[in-house]
Amino acid sequence: MDAGMERVNGIRMHYRIAGSGPAVVLLHGWPQTWYCWRTVIEPLARDHTVIAPDLRGYGLTDKPAHGYDKRTMAADVAALVTALGFDRVAVAGHDRGGRVAHRWALDRPDQVHRLAVLDIIPTREMWRRLDSGLGRAYWHWLFHLQPDLPERLAGQDVAGYLAYFFERWTHRRDRMEPDAIDEYVRAFSAPGALRAGFDDYRASFPADAEHDDADATTGRKLHAPVLVLWGAQGLLGSLPAEEIWRDYATDVTGFPVADCGHFLPEEQPEVVTERLRAFLTA
Repeated sequence: MDAGMERVNGIRMHYRIAGSGPAVVLLHGWPQTWYCWRTVIEPLARDHTVIAPDLRGYGLTDKPAHGYDKRTMAADVAALVTALGFDRVAVAGHDRGGRVAHRWALDRPDQVHRLAVLDIIPTREMWRRLDSGLGRAYWHWLFHLQPDLPERLAGQDVAGYLAYFFERWTHRRDRMEPDAIDEYVRAFSAPGALRAGFDDYRASFPADAEHDDADATTGRKLHAPVLVLWGAQGLLGSLPAEEIWRDYATDVTGFPVADCGHFLPEEQPEVVTERLRAFLTA
């Protein structure tokens, strides 16, 4: 696996690349980096070129003071794959990376020919369905929207704050390696990293909401095949994820991942790899 740094869309974007063949892009979520895909990359790379970047604001990628709306973040990755010589790609996104992937596939249907989303429903649908139950489960969305305060409080103990989520969102805790958690703590302890991750959430309003509402108003949907995976024991397990995605895409296949919480690529990498390979070669 090789590491690279490419200047795209006004930022320096770090990525890992492996294999050869048709390109598949893996997008991580919060609070992680490309590293969450480490055990998925090698088996996928046997017959694909696998590209796993750090999204804007994350890991070794630049952390500017702006540009965290999903349209801009998707444009970053679109420019990266073009710079690497690929015209069409398949994309898999987990958590926040799934939201970037969703926007990318909507804005550039000629570039994204297959989309896999892991443990999310569309952002617009999350806000529409927010009730007391979802509010308790996804309280961090509302907290991360606040200006300045999350950085001040979480910055006092980055390791403790991230550990809260890794402990409570993980069903297979034996699969969440201590070295991986150390890697994420190091990444989010870097200057600007906490702020950038929270800005990813803060972009929900007004930018992301306006873009999502505009698509809904015009009836714009995904027409590329969509694979939906979610952890059966995770927060999303209580929602009809596959059914929800059918309102946003015309060709949807969904599967729960058994014995799994939120962090699918690390809790059940073998199952995720198997599902992705079948989807990519269908």
